[in-house]
Amino acid sequence: MCSYIDLHMHTKYSDDGQFEPAKLVDMCKEAGVKIMAIADHNTVNAIPEAIKQAQKNGMKYIPAIEIDCTYKDLNLHVLGYGIDYLDPVFNQIGKDIEDQEIASSLKKIELTNALGFDVAKDMLDTVSSNGVYTGEMFAEVLLKDERYLNHELLKPYREGKDRGDNPYVNFYWDYYSQGKPCYVEIQYLSLQETIQIINEHGGIAVLAHPGNNLKGKFELFDEMVKEGIQGVECFSSYHSEEVNKYFYEKAKEYNLLYTCGSDFHGKTKPSISLGHNGCKRPEEVETLLKKYELI
Repeated sequence: MCSYIDLHMHTKYSDDGQFEPAKLVDMCKEAGVKIMAIADHNTVNAIPEAIKQAQKNGMKYIPAIEIDCTYKDLNLHVLGYGIDYLDPVFNQIGKDIEDQEIASSLKKIELTNALGFDVAKDMLDTVSSNGVYTGEMFAEVLLKDERYLNHELLKPYREGKDRGDNPYVNFYWDYYSQGKPCYVEIQYLSLQETIQIINEHGGIAVLAHPGNNLKGKFELFDEMVKEGIQGVECFSSYHSEEVNKYFYEKAKEYNLLYTCGSDFHGKTKPSISLGHNGCKRPEEVETLLKKYELI
């Protein structure tokens, strides 16, 4: 189902994103999205250009960011909506994480090659602009490498196979996400620190795609509400209808902001389309956005 509200998408300023901000805004308009937010990973660089293009297109735009953080050793994504994106604190968060990711990328090469590949830094530099090598980038390079056309480990990610719907991000989740063979730990902010920064800079802290990030430990959400989480992305492209319903009811129980987001990236998640986030209640979401003075 396509909603006219999509509050979670990424531009080229996310290491796993693809499109220029203005282009993405135009794509939203073409898809029928009227209320939007770009929430790039740990950066606000896309916002000025996106706001200008959204105004030109007569669309409502909410400044946002998606911040990596941790809670009880679990890596999470928290969305900050309505933030003062001009404050330098957000650029500093991004720089701190990028510096760590550049260092960790070299370790990822070692771990990837330990799986039976021969990936060199210059190969990854063809798909990375800043020395950060994501799991999706390893997938892109390996799946295009003729040496590995019949490699057993890559077969599930080929077109038509079990993991071939979103091959790049599926490869990331299977090998580079927390607890997987090529995962390299990054020191992120705590959930509490993240909520505090978002709140201190005018924003509302919303837990992103909990059905994905909580890894089945849904009981942790109740604890996070006590820690100060103000909202939940209950409608997500990653969620089943049952998961959407669970977090919708949790949001109602705690009187939280509930949002909807596709988490559109482009080529790293080709099966995800703008506006397709499972939200059957866009009018309710719009009413809440007005209540929280986000639109």
